Amino acid sequence: MRSYLLVLALLAVTICSTEAVLKRRKHRRLRTTTTTEPAMLAAARLFPPAAGAARGDEAEHLELGMAERLDETRFQESERARVNEIMNEVGDENNGGNEVFMEDPCLKVHCSAGRVCEIDEHGDAVCNCIKDCPYETDSRRKVCTHHNETWPSDCDVYRQRCLCLDNSELCRGPQYHHVQIEYYGACREMPECLESEMSDFPRRMRDWLFNIMRDMAERRELSPHYLHMEREAEANLTRRWTNAAIWKWCDLDAHDNDRFVSRHELFPIRAPLMSLEHCIAPFLDRCDEDDDHRITLAEWGKCLELDEYELEDRCDELTDEAA
Repeated sequence: MRSYLLVLALLAVTICSTEAVLKRRKHRRLRTTTTTEPAMLAAARLFPPAAGAARGDEAEHLELGMAERLDETRFQESERARVNEIMNEVGDENNGGNEVFMEDPCLKVHCSAGRVCEIDEHGDAVCNCIKDCPYETDSRRKVCTHHNETWPSDCDVYRQRCLCLDNSELCRGPQYHHVQIEYYGACREMPECLESEMSDFPRRMRDWLFNIMRDMAERRELSPHYLHMEREAEANLTRRWTNAAIWKWCDLDAHDNDRFVSRHELFPIRAPLMSLEHCIAPFLDRCDEDDDHRITLAEWGKCLELDEYELEDRCDELTDEAA
């Protein structure tokens, strides 16, 4: 009984210290010190500007907000690991030095967006809707949904969707059962994409895809086969855009490998760029040439103005090697 109370006391101290640090971190700029960046952060940083245009403060504003989200996520993960380590140490001390492994069941559970892992009365890990999202005053946290509504943060959007899916009385209405983030940043009227801008967009998109691929290769975040494709593109300029296009299409389709990229699977490209590139939405709409909400590799290549004969389905190789 005494050891059980000691574990609870240590956990309480750890949780309190974690919450205090998180509150302090909310009021200052956080720096990302590791090499891993989410695709949305890389997109905002590496997308080439239009000819004669310069990236303004808005891009830096968005990038800093994304870096803070990533930093807080890493901090929370490290704290969970630290709590688990404390539990194991206490277990060792109170069992005569015998090795006893007390593992937090939530460490092996991945909850969907809007949910958090909690331990129920039976000691099992369950994914419940987030009770409260942090109160946000920073405009960099805002997101715009497909209802053209500005929300304080992505946490608030995902929490609301979770509440509606669970038929909670806190659900604002049935229209939020499938609410989605359209883009990062406050909702605003997007300027029309001029034909001159659209005509140059495929080139910029091709450059961006290769920039992302090369950046991930430099940070050693590509699998051996992806890395081979990147090295091939570096050595043979005729393969630069084609290899990058194939890689990204396969990457977007990696969830179900059905040889189609759905509108939902385009989210990693669409959401982070819309606040910065008003042509991204109409460009991606044009990629779905037959308007069936699925983009084939041929449609993807045509949209990027690549020759169809240069495109080849290499997703099997990527999938097999990843497995």
